[in-house]
Amino acid sequence: MNGHAIFENVRRYRGIASLYRQTAAFRPSQRWSLLEQASEWEARALSELEAYFAARTDFATPRAA
Repeated sequence: MNGHAIFENVRRYRGIASLYRQTAAFRPSQRWSLLEQASEWEARALSELEAYFAARTDFATPRAA
């Protein structure tokens, strides 16, 4: 997957997390489960970013012969 697609996924994941947090503000009875969902989407976004930058670092590091 290219960098543009990764960053688009991250943007979507964080947008979804934001919607869960906004919904939690208006649904007190479901607040904790909605915040947990938001946390899971944020973790997914962070995981995508970490994998992307780890792959770039691995690709850019010269290997000893």
